[in-house]
Amino acid sequence: MVPRLHGVRAPRPGRRGPSQATPEEPSTAGLRVIVNGEARSLPSEPGRSLLYALREELGLTGTKYGCGEGECGACTILLDGQPALACQLKVKEVEHRKVTTVEGLSVGGLLNPVQRAFAELGAFQCGYCTPGMVVRATALLAESPRPSRSEICEALEGNLCRCCGYAAIVRAVERAGELAGETSGRR
Repeated sequence: MVPRLHGVRAPRPGRRGPSQATPEEPSTAGLRVIVNGEARSLPSEPGRSLLYALREELGLTGTKYGCGEGECGACTILLDGQPALACQLKVKEVEHRKVTTVEGLSVGGLLNPVQRAFAELGAFQCGYCTPGMVVRATALLAESPRPSRSEICEALEGNLCRCCGYAAIVRAVERAGELAGETSGRR
């Protein structure tokens, strides 16, 4: 049985987990970060993982703990607009930077095109990988509004789906490109 830590599965011995603080690092209350467009102060230890701070200190649980080693993509966030793995970032590395989680992708309560497409096409099974996939796909569409299937597959390569729902996920990203085009065409 793997113990649980504040709702996050603890890593197996020898693996990096959500809490990366070391005893010699002093607590620096108030590291400033822009999270989902809002200036926030993180009370976390500077060496603690961003994933822990997002989930446990800010209550943003959409970002998931998967492997704790940067291999599964469940913890994907946008850091200054680029995909990054929250389990591999320490809080001190994101000070004064812009962090966007899956919760920050919707605007005014409306889902972004990727979120809408995933819901419309049912591009999830258990849903655990969905936030990371949605964040990664959002970054892809910001760079390439109408990506090819191969570009989609390449962009999502680091995000694992244990349910093997990849075909629906790729279709949802294609649909999101269409939805984004419809939205921008109405302006």
